[in-house]
Amino acid sequence: MRKKGFTDLGFAKVDVDRFKRRGFPEVVYCPGKTREQIIGIVRELARHKQPLLLTRLEKDAWSGLKKHFPGLEYDPLGKIAYQGKKTTKKRKNPVLLISAGTADIPVAEEAYITLKVMGEKVIKLYDVGVAGSHRLADNLGLLKKASVIIVVAGMEGALASLVSGLVACPVVAVPTSSGYGASFSGLSALLTMINSCSPGVAVVNIDNGFGAGYFASLINR
Repeated sequence: MRKKGFTDLGFAKVDVDRFKRRGFPEVVYCPGKTREQIIGIVRELARHKQPLLLTRLEKDAWSGLKKHFPGLEYDPLGKIAYQGKKTTKKRKNPVLLISAGTADIPVAEEAYITLKVMGEKVIKLYDVGVAGSHRLADNLGLLKKASVIIVVAGMEGALASLVSGLVACPVVAVPTSSGYGASFSGLSALLTMINSCSPGVAVVNIDNGFGAGYFASLINR
């Protein structure tokens, strides 16, 4: 049933007017939804010719979806399915996407696909954490060119502060759940990033690559 601003499917009220309000449509968070519910929501978004983004989608669930939506692509590392709108124009200024370690790449890839679908030019710089800060120092040129930087880090999460202290642009920090027991599944990194002594750091929730990508794109407009 189509109502003002949304379509009521019974199990979901699909916000089909969000693209007009925010510049990007409703995103489907897949955990907790049945395959049929996901199909119904995606079908309604596709009917309105909107870009599609499905986060936290497991590979076996994707196998059941792809026959219904052949245009959808899937990133198994980021566990995210997507289909960009062809009229989306890529912006000139790049977003720099940094991961502290290889274990943080799945969260970074979720941010990457989000940025890609939102029309951003993205430069990746992976595995440059503080345990070997010379790796970051070797790429200072990239840091200086970025208009906004996303830093994805687990363990103690110190990389976001280090990066912010080197650049003039905003830094979006993403704590990840990677790390040993005392990292408390990302809580240690989250608290470090929130308590950063370097101004200009905004922090999203643990493992929230999508939220970081979305926010960075808003900054870059």
